[in-house]
Amino acid sequence: MAATEQQHERALEIFLDERPELRIELDHLNPLLAQAKGETAAQYRAERLHEAFEAEAERLGLFAWELTLQLTAASPQDYQAQRLEVHKEVAEMAGMTWADYCQLHDL
Repeated sequence: MAATEQQHERALEIFLDERPELRIELDHLNPLLAQAKGETAAQYRAERLHEAFEAEAERLGLFAWELTLQLTAASPQDYQAQRLEVHKEVAEMAGMTWADYCQLHDL
């Protein structure tokens, strides 16, 4: 079961709550930059938040969906179970054996 949109939104809230400096930065973005991109200030802010989230996931060596699960799971065991479930779904969609997929992704 891949992370739901609701889980991802909750993960973004947690991520932002843990980084007050990022919240301040996002709250003070130049509205002209949003206008130049043809976006509303809210859209531009959301895009910057997603970029920061994805950069943090990459820094941790995770996919963004893994960081979402990590931040929203009830326990480390729950995170690991959900993570493996998603990886199994991806392996199946890719038509790979579980063993080959695990080897490819160091699982």
